[in-house]
Amino acid sequence: MRYWYLLVLSFLVGCQPLVETRNTDIITAIGYASISEQSGKNIEEKRMRAMRASKLDAYRELTEQVYGIRISARSEMDDQQLNFESNDSSVDGSIRGAEVIRSYPLGDNYVTEMQLDINRMERLKGSAEIYAVPQSQEIMF
Repeated sequence: MRYWYLLVLSFLVGCQPLVETRNTDIITAIGYASISEQSGKNIEEKRMRAMRASKLDAYRELTEQVYGIRISARSEMDDQQLNFESNDSSVDGSIRGAEVIRSYPLGDNYVTEMQLDINRMERLKGSAEIYAVPQSQEIMF
């Protein structure tokens, strides 16, 4: 009787996949924002601003994963000594169809977890025009 259990157990273990399958069409991103560093009259206003900032940070990370990031670097040397070094980065793109999975405070930070189905984004691409945000536009948060 004991051998019967061992046989069934070995059969069930053999049915388990050896490698975890992962959907490569879905990408995830996590955005963070400090609550105490936000401007605001009270903690509730600061928390709300941090919530919005963490969502924007997650969108920025999704955009980096989809479109890449542009890096500009500059270094100056004088008499074989480094005098000046500058690094800038930027990302540009449009993300459609992203979903907020979770949004929660964690210590002094607010965290937003998002996911994007690349196939869904491709289907939504032609649904509306994309307008550039003016550089001089005042940020409301």
